[in-house]
Amino acid sequence: MKRTLPAIFARGGTSNGLVLMRDHLPPVQEWHKILPAAMGSPDPYGRQLNGLGSGISSTSKICVLSPTSRPDADIEFTFVQVGIKDGSLDMAGNCGNMSSIIGPVGLDEGLIKTPKIEPAGKDSASPTALVRVFNTNTNKVIHSRFSVSGTPPRYQPEGDYQMDGVPGTQSKITLSFVNPGGAKTGYTLPTGNCIDTLTLPDGTTIQASLVDVSNPGVFIRLSDLGVANPDSLSPADVEADADLKARLEQIRQAGAKMMGLDPRTESVPKIVLIFPSSSTLGDPHLHIKCQALSMGQAHKAVPLTLALCLGAAVRIAGTIPNLLATRDNKGDSVVIGHPTGRVEVGTTMQDGDILSAELHRTARVLMKGDVFY
Repeated sequence: MKRTLPAIFARGGTSNGLVLMRDHLPPVQEWHKILPAAMGSPDPYGRQLNGLGSGISSTSKICVLSPTSRPDADIEFTFVQVGIKDGSLDMAGNCGNMSSIIGPVGLDEGLIKTPKIEPAGKDSASPTALVRVFNTNTNKVIHSRFSVSGTPPRYQPEGDYQMDGVPGTQSKITLSFVNPGGAKTGYTLPTGNCIDTLTLPDGTTIQASLVDVSNPGVFIRLSDLGVANPDSLSPADVEADADLKARLEQIRQAGAKMMGLDPRTESVPKIVLIFPSSSTLGDPHLHIKCQALSMGQAHKAVPLTLALCLGAAVRIAGTIPNLLATRDNKGDSVVIGHPTGRVEVGTTMQDGDILSAELHRTARVLMKGDVFY
C-alpha cells in the first residue's frame, strides 16, 4: 500500500525541509511512524538517500503548520529536527531559518484569513504582509514581514536581497523575535552568571557563557581548546578531529546540565566556538566570528536562532562574546562572521531586558505535492 500525505518542500534561509499541515497528520504520538521515513531516516550510512533529507542537520527539518486561537498570533507551527542516522524526532528547540518560510506558506495556503497588508512605501517597493507566528517549541512569537503581490495578496519571492550562503537574490523577509529571552529555561542567563566554569568528565574545566535567547547556546573561547591556528579553524577541520568533537560534546552536555536542560537532547543547547578578536580586526564591518555545531556536526554557516542568541550575548556586558567582540558593539546591530559569510542581527534592549531580536532571510517554496513514506 502506498503511504502518502500532502507536503511542501521549501528553503528557509540556509536550511530546507518539509512543510506539512497539522490536519494531515495523526496525533503527535504517532509522528514517528511518518516523519523519519519521509526524510529518509533512520539511515546508518548518514545520507538519507531513501527520503527528502540530504544527510546534514540543516536539511533534515520539518515544520508542521496549523491555525491558531491565540490572540497574539495569526498562525502557529511546531519544528521537528529529524535524526539522520537514528530517525529520532527532536522538538526541543526552534529553527530560525525555517521560521522564515512559515508566514509566506501560511498566507499562500489560506491559513491566515485576514492578513495585515502594509502598502508600498519608502522602505518597500511592494506591499508587505505582517504575519504573527507562534512557535510551539519555544512558546515565543515571531513577527514575519515579507513582500506580497496580486489580489488576493500572495508571497512575492523575487527581489534584490542577497544573503550569504544562498546563491542569487530574492525578496527580503524580516523576522522579529519578540521577547526572545529565556526561550527554554525562562531566563536569558539561566545561571545568573555571565561566565560559568564547566567541569568535564576528565576533571578539567573550561569557561563558558550560557545564554538563552531564541534558543540556548554554550559559548566558549576557541583559544581555550588548544587547537592549532585557531584563527583559521574551518568546519572541515572540526569534522576531521574526532577528539575535538568528543570534547565539544562533553562541554555542550556540561553546559546543558548547568542550564537545567537534558544533556541527552542534541538540539539544545548548541555549542558555539568564538574566534579570537584578532580574527576580526581585518574586517571593518565585523564584530565577532564564530563556528557553531548543530546535532554534532560543524555548521557551514550558523543556525539562525543561535545567531540571535550570539548577537544578544555580545550586548550583555561580561559574557565571553561581549569580551571578544571588536569595535563598538553598543549599537542595535551586531555583524557575525561564520564559515560562509556573515549575518547581521539587530537586538533591541531596554533596562537590560531584550525586547526583540531581528534579522533578514530569504525563502522560497521548491516543490509542492505528495511525499511518500
